[in-house]
Amino acid sequence: MKITTEEKKKFEEDGYLIVRNLFSEKEIQALSKKAHNDRKLNQASSSMDDGKGNAVRLSLWNHPGDGLYGMFSRSKRLVDRVEDLLGGEVYHYHSKIVLKDAKIGGAWAWHQDYGYWYQNGLLFPDLISVMIAVDKATKENGCLQVIKGSHKLGRINHVLSGDQAGADMERVQEALKIQEKVYCEMEPGDALFFHSNTLHASDANNSDQSRWTMICAYNKASNNPYKESHHPSYTKLHKVEDEMIMTVASRDSEGSEVEFADLSSEDKSAKSLDGGQ
Repeated sequence: MKITTEEKKKFEEDGYLIVRNLFSEKEIQALSKKAHNDRKLNQASSSMDDGKGNAVRLSLWNHPGDGLYGMFSRSKRLVDRVEDLLGGEVYHYHSKIVLKDAKIGGAWAWHQDYGYWYQNGLLFPDLISVMIAVDKATKENGCLQVIKGSHKLGRINHVLSGDQAGADMERVQEALKIQEKVYCEMEPGDALFFHSNTLHASDANNSDQSRWTMICAYNKASNNPYKESHHPSYTKLHKVEDEMIMTVASRDSEGSEVEFADLSSEDKSAKSLDGGQ
């Protein structure tokens, strides 16, 4: 099923869209089991200091692969919707799993993804991220917050805040005076599509419940970067039928089947920010 005219209009106006129950309970249970038992994913995770002494753990990979993670990011029900929203062919820019554990999961500062992806040679903000809720996301466990319509502000200057790229808070505060802040509470299987210029953040997880999410990022094929970076240039994305998720899950493979990135040495897009310029 593709994006409806009403959903597309809402995305273009608000800069985000939540699709409820995009993935079934069985599919999400398979993803959760895989991620929680994936030793390589756990070993590859990097801790990103939020500037307040708390850390957010995440594991990232550039190419989707043929394993369970790849079946989610290559599934037609997800990719077709992204292509509908961006108006053309897309490719897989990268995916990651954010491991926001109970009690210790840190915050994310207000930022736009394009605020630092811009550093990677992308001329246009023609990118969308899709956050898939693996665990229930609530205010209490630090669900994502967005500023409604903030993608229309254009790219805001970003500076380092801890290990994270944070947007110029003067502009963020002014935006919050006139635009609505929305807490994106989600059930497992819900998916949040958001524009690369949409301002978003999350609070630390002080609850007893973990909040793990999988985030798949896509770049429009026509927006091929003009220089190399730690994320790939245009690579043909081979979509798969939706039933492949459970077909691959049934193999019960122990391996990750993706090559995880070493963010501490490879990701220069945020670290290259100098006074937001």
